[in-house]
Amino acid sequence: MVILCLFLIVFFVSSIFPVQKAQADPPKKSSAHMVKKAPATRHKSFLDSRFHHNRSYPLKGEYYGHLPSHHRVVRHHNARYYAHDGVWYRYHGGRYVVVAPPVGMIVPFLPLAYATIWISGIPYYYANDTYYTRTPGGYVVVEPPQGDVRETAPDIAEQTGTDTEDDKMFIYPRQGQSQEQQDYDRYACHQWAVEQTRYDPTKVPSGISQDQVMPKRADYQKAMTECLDSRGYTAK
Repeated sequence: MVILCLFLIVFFVSSIFPVQKAQADPPKKSSAHMVKKAPATRHKSFLDSRFHHNRSYPLKGEYYGHLPSHHRVVRHHNARYYAHDGVWYRYHGGRYVVVAPPVGMIVPFLPLAYATIWISGIPYYYANDTYYTRTPGGYVVVEPPQGDVRETAPDIAEQTGTDTEDDKMFIYPRQGQSQEQQDYDRYACHQWAVEQTRYDPTKVPSGISQDQVMPKRADYQKAMTECLDSRGYTAK
């Protein structure tokens, strides 16, 4: 009788408070089914410290699977170039390769960061081993100019030409032109003077003697003076 009572008590308690089974640990995934992430591609870069620019850029020839966001597109000779923060890309083989922009390509913008330099009084804009100058419609990619470089803006008496005392040309804006307008006019007149005289003071002449250079230099300065005067400057 006592045993029966004990059995009924145990049955009654177990029905009210059921014993919970310990939950088994979740099965571990087999190492054969674990997917490892591919290591990120490391792109080679260099620090461009020329003219105190001090910016890092990927090396030419590096490939990327996708373009950076907010890139811009420029067409040149039926080819597409993609620009972002001073870096230029071309599409090739399903990827985008870092390239140098071609000389002569006109772009409507400058990189976000650039260094301004002056050579023979002509302003140039530099970034990522590329030189730009003003041109109608924006800026044009040019060959690296030659001559003594100034990293500070010329004084109010702007100097152009070569660096000898006999070749100094001082330019005064008669109409209060802004610095941006002065830069544009100066380079536009420089281009016109080079076309008229076949002489460019930003390039080292080859194959001609100093006696032949001097008259060409004088012709260039005369053409510059005429052009600047027509744009509202006094040059002497």
